[in-house]
Amino acid sequence: MADIPGTDRWPAAVARLRAACRLTLLDRYTLRQLLLGLVATTGGAAALIWLTQSLRFISLVVERGLSLRVFIELTSLLMPSFIAVILPITTFLVVLFGYQRLSGDRELTVMRAAGLSQFSLARAGLMCALIATATCFLLNLWIVPKSYHSFRKYEFQIRNKMAAFLLQEGVFAQLSPTMTVYVRQRDRDGTLHGILVEDDRTPQSHATILAEHGALVVLNDQPRVILYNGTREEIDRKTGRLNMLSFAQNTMDLASSHGDEQRFRDISEMSLHELFHPTGEMNTNAHGKMAVEGWRRLTAPLTAFSFAMIGLLAILRGVFSRHGSITRPLLAIFAVVGLLAANLMIQNFAGRDLGLVPLIWLVSLAPGLVCAAIMFTDELRDHIAARKLGAAMRPTAEEDAA
Repeated sequence: MADIPGTDRWPAAVARLRAACRLTLLDRYTLRQLLLGLVATTGGAAALIWLTQSLRFISLVVERGLSLRVFIELTSLLMPSFIAVILPITTFLVVLFGYQRLSGDRELTVMRAAGLSQFSLARAGLMCALIATATCFLLNLWIVPKSYHSFRKYEFQIRNKMAAFLLQEGVFAQLSPTMTVYVRQRDRDGTLHGILVEDDRTPQSHATILAEHGALVVLNDQPRVILYNGTREEIDRKTGRLNMLSFAQNTMDLASSHGDEQRFRDISEMSLHELFHPTGEMNTNAHGKMAVEGWRRLTAPLTAFSFAMIGLLAILRGVFSRHGSITRPLLAIFAVVGLLAANLMIQNFAGRDLGLVPLIWLVSLAPGLVCAAIMFTDELRDHIAARKLGAAMRPTAEEDAA
């Protein structure tokens, strides 16, 4: 291997790469400040969004009589999706204002005076951006689909199955807009006494069922109640005729409605393979939305890197001012807002025309690469020139030694 030209350069290249990636004491200090700020900011924003979004489930809790534990379990399944959405934005804010604080406290000035290069100053921010990007990939590709699937399944059970077992004595329980159940008394063993059911699920008729007692059971994963010694009064909506039926035993389905017995999966709970390889017949519009959702999951984490690079460029690049500058941070904020709006618009159009999918990658990754080129091109050019100069002077030194 030693005789192959160029192989002797690999150990030196690996050593230089390790030296460039090795975190110094200043890097660890800056990275610790950024990560603490990222966790606090993301956690606070996610909690605020969870609080506002969980208000729409209050009606479900009140109508179904759910406990606080069930409410928290249901709404907490949405937290990963909130974090996946806001993490790129909070990464940008933490990097921008974290380095702005370092600049305002003159810490960046001291680091530059100590001989640190532009890459050395930005290394902690780059590490924070890479950690956020990896976390977004983990959330978008695995955790969010799983948690959202569990949320939809749990919500479906509450609306169609669990509500039947939350019947309270002396309360008119509206299990659905078309069914109301009243129970006079409920024993500890689950036996129901004095049952009244208003069933309006059938469009052609309206039924009122009275029974002396009954019991809740589960048949084929559906809640049912077995009624004993009762009557069923049914009014035909077309003729207005009243039909009455007496029974000794009858079984009644307590599912919300026939249309709700089958739950259709949302694209947000599908895996990446299911989005790119759909099964079954569907129209072109649905196929386009599924494909765009898959590409969104792959490109959304890259925005965390791009947004962080915009923040680094706004602070580390430019002329130093003793009084500080608010212009560059404001321009960075406007740039991120514009990229978010452009990304949403392109995703909307790409759902109709899949030929626009490359623009999603361009808007997500190109800003970060452009900012990195602006920040590190001069430093990389100087490094290459120094290496060439050293290589040119090496033979001269060897000749002098000879």
